[in-house]
Amino acid sequence: MTVPGVAVITGIGVVSPFGSGREVFAEGLRAGRSATRGIALFDPGDLPCRVAAEVPGFDPAAQLGPGDRERVGRIVPMALQAAGEALIDAGLSPESLPSAAKAEVAVLIGSGAGAIDFAERQYEAYYRDGIRRVNPFAISSSVLGMVSSELSIRFGFTGPSHVLSNGCTSSTDAIGYALHAIRRGERPIILTGGAESCITRGMLEGFCRMRAAAVGWNDRPEKASRPFNRDRSGFVLGEGAFLLVLEERDHARARGARIYAEVAGYASTCDAHHRVHMSADGAESTRAMREALASAGARPEEVDYINLHGTSTPQNDRVETQAVRALLGARAARVPASSTKSMIGHPQGASGAAGVVATALGMRDRFLPPTINYEAPDPECDLDYVPNEARAAAPRLALCNCIGFGSKNSALVLRSVES
Repeated sequence: MTVPGVAVITGIGVVSPFGSGREVFAEGLRAGRSATRGIALFDPGDLPCRVAAEVPGFDPAAQLGPGDRERVGRIVPMALQAAGEALIDAGLSPESLPSAAKAEVAVLIGSGAGAIDFAERQYEAYYRDGIRRVNPFAISSSVLGMVSSELSIRFGFTGPSHVLSNGCTSSTDAIGYALHAIRRGERPIILTGGAESCITRGMLEGFCRMRAAAVGWNDRPEKASRPFNRDRSGFVLGEGAFLLVLEERDHARARGARIYAEVAGYASTCDAHHRVHMSADGAESTRAMREALASAGARPEEVDYINLHGTSTPQNDRVETQAVRALLGARAARVPASSTKSMIGHPQGASGAAGVVATALGMRDRFLPPTINYEAPDPECDLDYVPNEARAAAPRLALCNCIGFGSKNSALVLRSVES
């Protein structure tokens, strides 16, 4: 009988609204800083929401040759930078890997919108100036699958190269699929996680039209993302790349790799309810978390931290709280559960990976990321949200929960290597 492989995180790379680098991200989480600012990437005009969590001072040219700077979206250099950091962190310098080893590496990325900024620019050029002003790479660089291809091409990885796009659960699902591939012995190393750069006028106008974006905070952007508050009004668009080297444990140990945490379980369900709204009972979100724990061989009573989806939208926060209560029962109010989005906004398809990275770094550094801007508690949201300040703790078993448009629910389980 084949013994299932154990998947562990051996490398982390981050480009976030706090800045570039995983340690910058960890520092921002510990400090409980808000990365939401007035929008600088474009003129938001008189939109109801004029704030976002942009990556500050990011220079795409540092990752791209002169000929490529106008041929790809902002997501590509972000993903390249985060991937390079993750690989170096894992001790896997692509330059030193032989071709046979590169053939074993898979790339599995989650993204909801891909290079939507690039696509919007091409449509604008077409409708303004005609087809001759459209970039010849308009099609190839706009398709979602190109994100993983750019990583494979840069680093010479000739294993499978795929992008999962399931809206907000995209990167949670990508990491979950990577876990399954390692368990089945298909690949010893997978570059996975999520990347998103969707702070564009078209996206923001769409979310404002949907009444999903935060309003009323344009003069106080740092307060705009306020999950679980009574006065929350919607999410703040975010962006970034949060990439992991996921590796089979024996393979990692054989080469002396440092291990952050084990990715121990994954599950996904669907409410089958609505294109946008969650089912009011949260039952399928509860089932996703429960099945993820079963996949990890764990029980709800072992959970000692939850990284919540926590978008700061009225319905999501209320229903997610209810789902956690159904999972944990009488323990629910005693298990700390926080929203990374309170600090970095909502990076859409990359949000699940951002939560996994935040949790893994918290396990390493023995702290729980806070939910900031927690000022006016909602009586229907009554968990321990780690309010406003990071908390010293050493979680042994953590859930990372994710919820997406189209009734999707996904969850991952992280186990501390010290458990």
